[in-house]
Amino acid sequence: MKAGWILLGLALLLPPFLPISDYTLHILILILLWAFVYTSWTVMGRFGLVSLGHGAFLGLGTYATALLWNHYGLSPWLGLPLGIVVAVVVALVIGYPCSRLKVVGHYFALVTLALTEVVRLSIVAWRDVTGGSLGMTPNTVPPNSLEAMQFTRPTWYWVALSAWALGLYVWHRVDRSMTRSAMDAIADDETAAAAVGIDVTRQKLTVTTISAAMTALGGGLVGQYQMYINPETMAGVGVSLQIVFAAISGGMYVILGPTVGAILTIVLQEYLRVLFGTRFIGAAATIYGAMLILFIIYMPNGICGVIVDKLRKRRA
Repeated sequence: MKAGWILLGLALLLPPFLPISDYTLHILILILLWAFVYTSWTVMGRFGLVSLGHGAFLGLGTYATALLWNHYGLSPWLGLPLGIVVAVVVALVIGYPCSRLKVVGHYFALVTLALTEVVRLSIVAWRDVTGGSLGMTPNTVPPNSLEAMQFTRPTWYWVALSAWALGLYVWHRVDRSMTRSAMDAIADDETAAAAVGIDVTRQKLTVTTISAAMTALGGGLVGQYQMYINPETMAGVGVSLQIVFAAISGGMYVILGPTVGAILTIVLQEYLRVLFGTRFIGAAATIYGAMLILFIIYMPNGICGVIVDKLRKRRA
């Protein structure tokens, strides 16, 4: 297992030094950044807290960073933490009453879905500042600016790789901590978990805030890399559906599952963009929805989950 991780690490260090096209490097950066976002969702999703509101956290992190830079000249290095704080506060405002009132399952998903729409509509309504549905572009400066976090693609590759590694580290720490045992118990039966002394509200809020903070960070990084943001692609229901689909299809119970989901979604998205162009704008969201249903029915553990199960059976 350790040898496999070492080989994977060495393979990921090679792309900037290989004679690959600029477009290929761009796709690799997108895969790593979105893999970090998808991993962030699985921190809470794997414990039964199925959120359709991560588009809200993504949008808050993205827009907070860009708006502070455009309107106040605040470096993204400071804007990112502030965006994370905003996302965490919103997560607490939503998560605390849901936990206290035992809003779980489909009802929790609906509450988070409403949160996504509230954030998206707020961004659209505040068009004089955010650009509304037309989106906005962070103010540009000369390339490779450290202060503005506007780098060349090779530099962005290292930033994306670091973010991806951070996501795997957090996932691993949560998986190996007592929080996992507590959340597994809560997912099975909240009443029984509370009866044995588990603080249900505190445990739920812990994983929710960690997930929201990571998602906001991922949103800020994606926005800075793309240098264009709009509410549909960074804060809408479509991006929330994309996050859920990628995490479930890749396998949210396996550490590399979200990364496999990122490869699947980014490659599919690029293929559909080339195939349809502007003729079928909602192609990706439509296919995500259809495939999500198929994965939930026929492959609930995702691609990596199926592979892991087969390897275990072979060893047995």
